[in-house]
Amino acid sequence: MSLLHIGVLALIQGVTEFLPVSSSGHLILVPVMTGWPDQGLIIDVAVHVGTLGAVMLYFWRDIGRMIMGVVGIGKERRENGARLAGYLVVATLPVIAAGLVVNYYLAEALRSLTVIAWATLIFGLVLYAADRRGMTVRRVEHMTLFDALVIGFAQALALIPGASRSGITMSAARMLGLERAEAARFSMLLSIPAILGAGVLKTRDLYAGGDVQLSLDAALAAGLAFAAALFAIAALMAWLKRATFTPFVVYRVLLGAALLALSYGA
Repeated sequence: MSLLHIGVLALIQGVTEFLPVSSSGHLILVPVMTGWPDQGLIIDVAVHVGTLGAVMLYFWRDIGRMIMGVVGIGKERRENGARLAGYLVVATLPVIAAGLVVNYYLAEALRSLTVIAWATLIFGLVLYAADRRGMTVRRVEHMTLFDALVIGFAQALALIPGASRSGITMSAARMLGLERAEAARFSMLLSIPAILGAGVLKTRDLYAGGDVQLSLDAALAAGLAFAAALFAIAALMAWLKRATFTPFVVYRVLLGAALLALSYGA
């Protein structure tokens, strides 16, 4: 892969992973719109791993509380941290089950322009409805086991390219009454086990294949994605403390409409 190709992929992944616009959909669109060869799932996961480092760095306090909660340091921190860690585990289970089915039966069928177009448009409208109708009265600390399950089942829908993992989980969190920044906070924390699991599986494939050049490409892509993602996370959290998801909805509607026109040859 050329440096330009790697840089474009890393920038797209880093900027879109935590924005509610679907990073996987954008990554699939790169070869469609540029004529470049498909980068493959290993490079896709490499840039996801780069964003994993960014989210862990940005939310290091939450991660620290969860670790202290699990090991039992400090009564209040133990309860809050352990509860949050438990909710992340519960919310991750549905996507694991759904991922096994998709990986074996639907992986290639879903990586199509038409699927991305419809998912981008439809789930963008879902985000708008959830943001408009959802109350803004709760924080992550107010979540229940039921809330975690609802968000977890919503995350499973993100296996559809274009749906956006962050978008659908933020939509579910907003429907449950979480504040916008808090919905984004839980969504980003929830990305950690999902990205980590995918990264471990594909790293195993990378070493088994013995492709040294691909390994170097993957490492460079991960590093660039890390820097872009850290900036995007900070910008999104600052934005959601004072504004709504509407700009992202408008972008998704316009992008979805354009992709539908392209897909159906209009």
